[in-house]
Amino acid sequence: MESDVFVTHPGGPGEERVEGPGDGPEAVAVEIADAVENLATLWSLAAQDAALRLSLHQLRALRTLEAAPGVNLTALAERLDIGLPTASRLCDRLEAAGLLERALHPHKRREVQLRLTTHGRRVLGDVAAHRRQALAAALAAMRPAERSALRRGLRAFLATRPTGLPGQDGPGTP
Repeated sequence: MESDVFVTHPGGPGEERVEGPGDGPEAVAVEIADAVENLATLWSLAAQDAALRLSLHQLRALRTLEAAPGVNLTALAERLDIGLPTASRLCDRLEAAGLLERALHPHKRREVQLRLTTHGRRVLGDVAAHRRQALAAALAAMRPAERSALRRGLRAFLATRPTGLPGQDGPGTP
């Protein structure tokens, strides 16, 4: 439980920052959760503005294949934390859209490798560009000092993130 005690922290040159009852980890977590939700909405809408309308599962699958070209269906399902039948249907739809191709493994006759097509890579690039533009527009509405503070805060947050989360090798890994 937070108290009404205010603590003064030294800031940058000539600055002091006062920490009040709304600055505790729980209160800040509520504000950040709201910001993340808004960012996720911005992220999703920007992806939908791209050339092709893809579900978040389809985008995740494409991003996974971009990061690990040639994985098989089992590995893709594990990386996406979905069942094999769901992964198979997902790949069927992506293949029908011309975003993914299946090819026999050169050394394992029973294994099929999954790879992005040129069109799939182009769509991912388009999605990434739309997302960067949407984020840049939101950041342009902030004052430079606010953007700088956000950058410092995000760097500090990323430096403390726990290990064991998907896509992370440990604290501070990009």
